[in-house]
Amino acid sequence: MGPLDGIRVIETATLFAGPLAATHLADFGAAVVKVEHPSRPDAARHHGPAKDGVGLWWKSIGRNKRAATMDLSTPDGQRLLLELAARSDVLIENFRPGTLERWNLAPQRLMERNPGLVIARVTAFGQFGPYAHRPGFGSLAEAMSGFAAVTGEPGGPPTLPPFGLADGVTALATAFAVMTALRDRDRTGRGQVIDMAIIEAMLAMIGGQLTVYDQLGEIQPRLGNRSANNAPRNVYRSRDGVWLAVSTSSQSVAERVLRLVGRGELIDQPWFATGHGRAAHADELDAAVGGWIAARDADDVSKAFDTAQAAVGPVYDAAGIMADPQFGALGTVASVADDELGRVAMQNVLFRLSETPGAIRWTGRPHGADTDAVLTELGCTSQEIDRLRAAGAV
Repeated sequence: MGPLDGIRVIETATLFAGPLAATHLADFGAAVVKVEHPSRPDAARHHGPAKDGVGLWWKSIGRNKRAATMDLSTPDGQRLLLELAARSDVLIENFRPGTLERWNLAPQRLMERNPGLVIARVTAFGQFGPYAHRPGFGSLAEAMSGFAAVTGEPGGPPTLPPFGLADGVTALATAFAVMTALRDRDRTGRGQVIDMAIIEAMLAMIGGQLTVYDQLGEIQPRLGNRSANNAPRNVYRSRDGVWLAVSTSSQSVAERVLRLVGRGELIDQPWFATGHGRAAHADELDAAVGGWIAARDADDVSKAFDTAQAAVGPVYDAAGIMADPQFGALGTVASVADDELGRVAMQNVLFRLSETPGAIRWTGRPHGADTDAVLTELGCTSQEIDRLRAAGAV
């Protein structure tokens, strides 16, 4: 049993932030029912590469969930969701504000049926305010949160990440919010509504930029791979063509790196004593570290840094991750049996618990694969299920 065994979750969300939050909960034992439209399934099923017509991203984000279909815009679909909500602990949705209300499924009605229900509403801009009605995706949050403004090369354009960073951050925040609300329910017996805005979840990740601007009027510039707060901090190419990341966030590590590369005299400079001082001399420090690494193969660099107790790491692509012995020792990449593809490699559960670890029990299920089972649990007969399917409600 996982630690969340007994927690029942309805996921009526699409693409990434809401669904990934439900995945995190499912990985640790929550019983998740993913509710999709009968003819318009979650676009994540066909997002990105596919093999033999089977979407590969879906196998990971849809894992550990049962897949059912309901058309929530129909009276029958609404009735079924209310019945499901009455038996559940959590509902995660990411429709535009007002959509559930338009379908007569407002939080107030859901919580009349189940006062202990926790409802997580995930949107780009939140449930109120001048932008609440706008469509939005994680890319807008990455832009509006200040992340893109500080990402990229000096003098170059702002840079967006090539993956769903804001959605991933929001998924973690949503899972945390759900667990916080459930903890409160343990004390009060009452559920509540979570208003999770992707722009705010992403904004929480940018460090002290707002406080610095408020107090000093300074706006962080784009610095490429450098940092405004310490140096050397960059990626450097080894003699055999491997890119290596070096970070010296602490004074002691910075000193060990400069001694390792034969430039110990720089440690005695007054500016070397602070991270900001070192950052102001990043050109000189990058030349020292980069020149030393460029004259050596990556394995030799890694061994030397390890001996010196200094921080270095290779810049990996997917192939590097899957071959790395540390990830192998941790079991970070799981190989999971799949009915359509045989075995599928994917990221394992997010963290390890010593007593009640999570697990990937199955990969993403086909669209609507568990509809009949879910409806039967709600008390529907086979004849009723046939009627609902013929009417397009499921």
